[in-house]
Amino acid sequence: MKYFFRSLFLSFVFIFFLFGSISAQEYAIERVEPLNWWIGMENPELQVMMYGDNIGELSPKIDYDGVDIERVERVDNDNYLFVYLHIDHTTVAGTMDISLMNNEQQELSYTYELKEREDGSASREGFNSSDVIYLITPDRFANGNPDNDEVAGYADSLDMDDDYGRHGGDIQGIINHLDYIDKMGFTAIWLNPVLENAMKEASYHGYATTDYYKVDPRFGSNELYKELSEKAEERGIKLIMDMIMNHAGSNHWWLQDPPTSDWVHYPGEYQQTNHRRTTLHDPYASDSDTKKFTNGWFVRSMPDLNQSNPLLADYMIYNSLWWIEYAGLRGIRHDTHPYAGKKFMQEWTCRIMEEYPDFNIVGEEWSVDPLVLAKWQRGSKLPTDYGSCLPSLMDFPIQTSLVNALTKEESWGTGFVNLYETLSFDYVYPNPKDLVIFADNHDMDRFYRQVNQDYDLFKMGMTYIMTMRGIPQFYYGTEILMSNEKHHDHGQIREDFPGGWSSDTKNAFSGNGLSDKKQQAQDFVKKLLNWRKDNPIIHDGKLMHYAPKHEGFYVYFRYNKDKTVMVILNKNENATELDTDRFYERTQGFTEGTDVITGKTYSLDEMTVPGRSALILELK
Repeated sequence: MKYFFRSLFLSFVFIFFLFGSISAQEYAIERVEPLNWWIGMENPELQVMMYGDNIGELSPKIDYDGVDIERVERVDNDNYLFVYLHIDHTTVAGTMDISLMNNEQQELSYTYELKEREDGSASREGFNSSDVIYLITPDRFANGNPDNDEVAGYADSLDMDDDYGRHGGDIQGIINHLDYIDKMGFTAIWLNPVLENAMKEASYHGYATTDYYKVDPRFGSNELYKELSEKAEERGIKLIMDMIMNHAGSNHWWLQDPPTSDWVHYPGEYQQTNHRRTTLHDPYASDSDTKKFTNGWFVRSMPDLNQSNPLLADYMIYNSLWWIEYAGLRGIRHDTHPYAGKKFMQEWTCRIMEEYPDFNIVGEEWSVDPLVLAKWQRGSKLPTDYGSCLPSLMDFPIQTSLVNALTKEESWGTGFVNLYETLSFDYVYPNPKDLVIFADNHDMDRFYRQVNQDYDLFKMGMTYIMTMRGIPQFYYGTEILMSNEKHHDHGQIREDFPGGWSSDTKNAFSGNGLSDKKQQAQDFVKKLLNWRKDNPIIHDGKLMHYAPKHEGFYVYFRYNKDKTVMVILNKNENATELDTDRFYERTQGFTEGTDVITGKTYSLDEMTVPGRSALILELK
């Protein structure tokens, strides 16, 4: 009998420990985001998203001076808890415990850190018209750490023979070549997205985010990204982060266990956007067309986020603020800006600019009509039903007009006059000098291909971009005439930069193995960049241009009270005499001009301009 009771006792003990163990594992914290926060932010509110088994059933409790729980938002999915904190401006930095309570019993606790902000963080200066931006596709620039080429758990592995595969470029590779970027004369770098893209294929480009708080380990780590920012700053180079508010990657962990049924648009049935961006401004647009544009998915692998869900909207805003503060960012390039809709884009831009008044954000609105772009810029007076805080936009109208001006025959309505007339629409922009001008980017044919691989036209285009109003942006490799054989083939457009891999036989960083023409182009761009860097007249000077008379010339001036620069673009095959009398408004008091590239001096009385050339004359 005693053995029976002993067995019964042991059975009870086993059951107690079994169910006790189950009870202890009933709740768990897997994620808390943002990863930390800072004291002294302009907005005292903070959303903290907590994720883990059944934590939505629990109640948060915090005992920390200056921190109060404003409200708790629970959702249908009990694995989420959204806690809104009020962090008083008197709060001191430190760590606090977020206790999760079941009635009076503490089930879980999480230690959360509030950090000091760096001095001057709120007043950081964003990129501006004194800068020139270097756009880099990290996977294709330089492989600084071959050890992270393959990472366990990531299906899209290294395949350098595949134009759409991963090639191994990383953040360390960019750090290793900051000297090159600096010596070339670039003062800001914009990287295509570096956050985790745990997609099965074509993950190299970075536009299908699967974790908003984690740098993809094949690029490096959060800490290495911050190191890049710091080392760039030491050289006077600003870091710009590419962000995507519109969509995530289909392998984002949210999609496996979404907080709400409306976290993404069309969760049960794929609907692609119609890409009709003008529906947001069209007074006659149907609601169905507008909804299809903002709510449709960009592509099947990129689910469209529902920014009308206030919890998601806050999550994305706080994520953006976290990266600015954590990495010391000087700017954001925002992908597919209109697709997230007017209301959220207003809130997102205004919340960021509230925290960082001197910061800069450039939005991608791929339209060739200045009227469409201008409505998005901060301070727009065009009829609108929203108040954007977006300082800058990518100037697609100028890019398209520049290519047409260089490649089309001169006539009454084609050639340089197309570029002249596009620029004349600057009156619709609140601040045209804040626009980002560019010859090409990661989504279009290389500029050298666009101008039919004509080196003279290439130099004219580079001269225009470098001397026109706005903030110039260059795509990596443009300086060495990189091109693509297949039209609009993204894999070829995002070609490996020569010298970024140990096996490369050509090295654009050193110039070894480059053809004479590529070296000439690189030297030309380098000289222009470094000249521009030291010339405030190009950054902030006034602009006056003269209507082309379809004789193959386009002439404009940058000037202030101390200096005048005359820019002449000549498409004529042969050296051609330029009648300078019509420019008397700007040339009065000057007799000659010296070309900043060749050092040759030209008389303003009788000027013969070399055929197919670009002159930048400092007038004397």
